Amino acid sequence: MTDATSAATSGDKIRCDACPVMCYIKPGAAGACDRYANDDGQLVRVDPHIILEHTVSHGGRVVPFQAAGDWDGKIVQAPSTFVTAIGAGTTYPDYKPAPFIVSSEVDGVDMVTVVTEGIFSYCGVKVKIDTDRYLGPETATVRAQGEAVGHVTTSEYGSQMLSLGGVHHLTGGSKKEGRVTCDTLMDLSNCKGVELAIDGGATVVVQAGQAPVVNNVTEERMRVGCGSATIGMFAKQWHGKVDEVVVVDDHITGVLSEHQAGKLLDIADTGIKMKGRRSTPGRYFQVAEPGTGWGGTNIADPLSILGSFDRKVARPGLTMLMVSTTGEHAGYYVLDEALRPVERQMPTELKFSVERIQENCEPALCTVLFMAGAGGSLRAGVTDNPVRLTRSVKDALTRVTSGGAPVYVWPGGGITFMVDVTQMPAGAFGYVPTPAVVAPIEFTMKLSDYAALGGHMDHVRPLASLKDGAEIRPMPLIPGRRA
Repeated sequence: MTDATSAATSGDKIRCDACPVMCYIKPGAAGACDRYANDDGQLVRVDPHIILEHTVSHGGRVVPFQAAGDWDGKIVQAPSTFVTAIGAGTTYPDYKPAPFIVSSEVDGVDMVTVVTEGIFSYCGVKVKIDTDRYLGPETATVRAQGEAVGHVTTSEYGSQMLSLGGVHHLTGGSKKEGRVTCDTLMDLSNCKGVELAIDGGATVVVQAGQAPVVNNVTEERMRVGCGSATIGMFAKQWHGKVDEVVVVDDHITGVLSEHQAGKLLDIADTGIKMKGRRSTPGRYFQVAEPGTGWGGTNIADPLSILGSFDRKVARPGLTMLMVSTTGEHAGYYVLDEALRPVERQMPTELKFSVERIQENCEPALCTVLFMAGAGGSLRAGVTDNPVRLTRSVKDALTRVTSGGAPVYVWPGGGITFMVDVTQMPAGAFGYVPTPAVVAPIEFTMKLSDYAALGGHMDHVRPLASLKDGAEIRPMPLIPGRRA
């Protein structure tokens, strides 16, 4: 066990301040999280602290930060030629080798890159939309041109998430649904704007790398944090300038005087009463319904989330700042003789704190990750024993890229990968009218490893044979196919 965080004592018990629950832990026992314990009056971390050297000495496996060899001190690597699969063609039918299997020498090691444009019926995009505004309920259908193309999935920190595409929308519905889904996936992956409508929710224009447009309003900022986190970040800046602060948030609304940050600053109780469900001190859930108003709620008047102030604690003249998690909404209030909050002009020093919240919000953007499974066609184009390619990827002997961009390969069976479309060259995605999306994929490994996994060695050609352009010829446009 390792020493952990600070603790206050209460008799034989100690109080843990590692999280907002603030457990009192008796000797020999652990807190509610089972992560911190009372070891003879010392608050300790139950799990071991992982240090790289300890991992190595105990025989653990680590991933090297850099390939073998000394770093030459250069921040940027020297330019090199990398053959991408964009425009290379496909392996269909399955038994054909990949269009280009290219050998080269890198730092004295013989390498090979196998490239092909994959035809993906099993593909989709994961969309991250930086906004607190309510886009629609989880699992709600997302539509493009009136056709179902996906659904709303679980939201993340300051972002709403959509899952679009997939084989059921591409091939499991009507012909129009499949065509619209394919067009939507291709346009989003090629960084074009697409208008989406969510059942029971909003209309949003999504374009990778650009700000989302929700109900015809362009988002500017994603939130700085939840209401509780905002209290923690800015409590010192409010100390001595205002008696109470409420940070309105659809998820976790923060209240300064009750929050642990306020307690550590000796901020006095104000007698404030909040609606919603109290979690831990200074943190409230469900203060309002989700919406496009203050802090991602459906309210336009922040006072609607307050009850009556406690007359035994509150006093006339008590001041209060109410602000949203982006700083987009803010109001300053003073309690009158009846202990009712009355809005007043905000003092300059509090305006500065609201501007500081806005300054700390990152720009709102849309992120599009293309996701696909590399199945039989792709793997058979690399090797006559496809499962060996999968094992080689899992063993990190083979590096997977898409249009030269790094990908994340999911653990488990198959080669299921995700790639940030903004990292790829323009126009990297196409389609076939089956319908399916065409996307580039490259496999790079040592030439010796390629031979060992049963690669198509008789189709390996040197990189120099491609540099003069002799092997690269423009394909004639197929009638009905988009330029």
